[in-house]
Amino acid sequence: MARVLERLLQIDSLLRTAQRQTTATIAEALEVSERTIRSDLAFLRDRFNAPLEYSPKQGHYYTDSEWRLPSISLSQGELFALTLGARMLETYAGFTYADELRSAVERLSERLPEQTWVDMQQIADERVVFRTGAETYPDPGIWKRLIEACRNSHRVSMRYFTASRNAESERELDPYLLHIYRGTNPYIIGFCHKRQAIRWFRVDRIRELQVLKEKFVQDPNFNAKEHLSKIFQSEVGGTPVPVTIWFDASTAPYVRERRWHPTQEIQEHLDGSVTLQLIVGGLNELKRWILGYGKGAVVKEPSKLVEMMREEVEGMSEQYIRGLEP
Repeated sequence: MARVLERLLQIDSLLRTAQRQTTATIAEALEVSERTIRSDLAFLRDRFNAPLEYSPKQGHYYTDSEWRLPSISLSQGELFALTLGARMLETYAGFTYADELRSAVERLSERLPEQTWVDMQQIADERVVFRTGAETYPDPGIWKRLIEACRNSHRVSMRYFTASRNAESERELDPYLLHIYRGTNPYIIGFCHKRQAIRWFRVDRIRELQVLKEKFVQDPNFNAKEHLSKIFQSEVGGTPVPVTIWFDASTAPYVRERRWHPTQEIQEHLDGSVTLQLIVGGLNELKRWILGYGKGAVVKEPSKLVEMMREEVEGMSEQYIRGLEP
C-alpha cells in the first residue's frame, strides 16, 4: 500500500506540471507499466473523485486545479503549527533536524492550494518572530550518533570539555536520554563510568564521540521524570535540600508568573512580597539564578546557600570598589 500511495503522489505531481502527460510518459517517469498507470488513474477517479480528463492535445489533466489528493489529513492550522515549529528550530543554531523538518513541511504543503501556502508562509515570516539568547553549536554528527546510541543502548566513548575546569577529559557513558534545556542547551544524560553516577553533559562540549559495540542495560531504578524533578535548571549532584528565598514586592510578579521547579511553593505576604520554597540538589545554578534578581531576592535557607551568596556578593563588591580592570 505504501508503494501505491507513493506512486499516486508522484502521478499527482506530474499532472500539476506544465508538460503534457500521457499514460506512456507517466509510466516511463515512474518506471512501471502503462497498465499500472491506467489502473492508478482509474483509482484516483473512483476512490478520490479526482477531476481527471484526457484530451489528445493536453493529455491527462485536472479540470479543477484547486483539487488536492486527500492523502495527508492535516488541517491548515496543523500545518501552520508545523511551519512555526520549523521556524522555531531554525533559531536554535546547529539544531540537527531543522533542515529535515523544513523540507517535510514544504512537502506536506503540496497538498494545499498554492495561495493558501503562500499566505501561511508570509504570516510565519513576518508576523511571528522567534529569538533566543546565547546560541550553542552542537556538532550534527555527534548529535545523530548520540540518538543512535540512546536508541540501541550502546555505550559511547567521548572527549569532553569541562568549562568550570577549562580542561578536557576522556569519558565512557551509558546514554539514557537527550534533554534540551531552555531551547538552546542540549544535554545527554546517562551513567558516567568515571564518576560512577548519573551525570549531564552538554552536547556542544563533546569534542569527539565514538559509539562502542558494547551494549548497556539502563539502571532499573533510574526514572527520568523523578531525576529531572530533583534538580534546578541544569545542575546535577548533591543531596536535595529545602531552599527558601524571599522576593520583594517589585520582583514578586516575575516569580509568580512561572513554575520554576516541580516542588515549589509560593507564600504571599501582605506587602506584596513572596517567599519561594523548593527542594533541590546542587546549589551553584540556583545561586546564579538568584543573583539575576539583584537586591530583590534574599536567601533565607539553607545556611550553605546563604554563605555562598554572601561570598559572591562580597567578592563582586570588592572588585567594583577596587576598580579592577580585565
